[in-house]
Amino acid sequence: MRQSKLFMPTLKETPADAVAKSHQIMLRGGYIRQVTAGVYSYLPLAFRVLKKAENIIEEEMANIGVNEMQMPHLLPATLWEESGRLQKYGAEMFRLTDRHDRESLLGPTHEETFTEIIGKNMKSYKQMPIALYQIQTKFRDENRPRFGLLRGREFVMLDGYSFAATREQLDEQFDDQYKAYKKIFKRCGVTVRPVIADSGTMGGKNSTEFQAPAAIGEDVIATNESGTYSANLEMACSIDTFKPEKEEAKPLNKVSTPNVHTIEELADFLKVPTTKIVKSVLYIVDEKDPVLVLIRGDKEVNEVKLTHVLDCDSLRVAEDAELAKIAGVGKGGLGPVNASFAKEIIADETVKDLTNFIVGAETDAQYENTNLGRDFEVTTFADIRTANEGEPDPIDHEPLKFTTSIEVGHIFKLGTYYTETMGAKFLDQNGKTQPVIMGSYGIGVSRMLSAIVEQHQTENGVAWPKEVAPFAIHIVQMKMNDDAQTELATKLENDYQKYDVLYDDRKERAGVKFAEADLVGAPIRITVGKKASEGIVEVKRAGDDQSQDMTLDELQKFVETELG
Repeated sequence: MRQSKLFMPTLKETPADAVAKSHQIMLRGGYIRQVTAGVYSYLPLAFRVLKKAENIIEEEMANIGVNEMQMPHLLPATLWEESGRLQKYGAEMFRLTDRHDRESLLGPTHEETFTEIIGKNMKSYKQMPIALYQIQTKFRDENRPRFGLLRGREFVMLDGYSFAATREQLDEQFDDQYKAYKKIFKRCGVTVRPVIADSGTMGGKNSTEFQAPAAIGEDVIATNESGTYSANLEMACSIDTFKPEKEEAKPLNKVSTPNVHTIEELADFLKVPTTKIVKSVLYIVDEKDPVLVLIRGDKEVNEVKLTHVLDCDSLRVAEDAELAKIAGVGKGGLGPVNASFAKEIIADETVKDLTNFIVGAETDAQYENTNLGRDFEVTTFADIRTANEGEPDPIDHEPLKFTTSIEVGHIFKLGTYYTETMGAKFLDQNGKTQPVIMGSYGIGVSRMLSAIVEQHQTENGVAWPKEVAPFAIHIVQMKMNDDAQTELATKLENDYQKYDVLYDDRKERAGVKFAEADLVGAPIRITVGKKASEGIVEVKRAGDDQSQDMTLDELQKFVETELG
């Protein structure tokens, strides 16, 4: 490709609203342009990277026998009603009505559509296991689209699904996908950490995210030094090192605590540590059931873990008016003693061994010397707390370290979450009807571009990994009116045509050419300059500080070594 023919509208100044470094580089380098909030056009440079990433995905999926296909973007709402997700998915779904008042949606994901296809076309265990995938544009009405391609309303995604007759088949499919994903990210140049994750609105229980550590990442992952434990903060567990003192139970005592609104204020008012206080939080579960949640005063409730314990679709903290109506108290006065208003009481494990602790009694009053069993009963004890950095991990008891990261992939063992609801069943080898067992697999292809740039940014641009670089070799000719330079640059263009070569044939100043070359970020930059008549060029790897002179023979060996 001649650079004079390349559409690469660069910017000298970084737009003020571009916060993420990857967003800045892709705007300045002419990779993308915003059409509207959260919606971008992929210009030639970005499109080349996208296609190369998609080719890698297609190769690795073919290696494990997964079929590629294509589903529609426009989906009937009835499918999502059937699965129960039409309301659960919430405001992020783009919904529309046609001229016949039939409701449709723009696909944010395609579990229902694939399940329907399988349910209608696979009836025997002999047809399984099988796996399908597509690479397609998805649509989600993000409330706050930001960070360029990292959180958009329209984005490119691989979504794949496996279908099995037995759990053993699902396990094998999941393992195959796990290994393939690791190869895909490695080939794309993305450093990832597989972590324990939450399935969210996708359903299922067994879930692994592939997180790419990055400064701008929206997720937080918790890891230990040995690498034996990795989890999304939503699911991270830690060991509670606090050991409460054993005490004889004291008589329950109500104390006045006027104008005390926080745990810290209460601890200061009563001259006790926060570990001596149990917080009570009233949650409204699935918009109907009041559930009282207890946790030690120095900890915070992890609502993702709580959702799993309650096996519910939604939960939220009760508003002040609801609290007064349901429990008859104001904020700060809620407690578990005489809590007949709660359908159940869920307590974090940090509460289990406490004695003579403090809980809410009524508005502006607390109970001292509260004790489990004597003063109230707990329905369920569970780990429902948010892990803190520095706490021991549950595997090797090493301190947890928190890292911001970008989720680039997510795989689930869905089981029969969709197939039972939607009637996708088959006859097993005994002639009995069984629900198909599903897995779900996703890669954020367009957000992976941002992750690559975040991890491979340089001082002035980006150093693309060789398999996804828009161009593998960038030939930069210094003087277009120099016949020796033109002859040599043209020869190099022809010699390396089996690689993606970009030849800067423009009559531009050297400073402009080098600045834009940094933004192109080709793995190898060849500068054809004043030593062209001697058959010597300057060669520089993307991201290196210095270039080096090479003869043409040396250059050939270098290119073969670097690009393979």
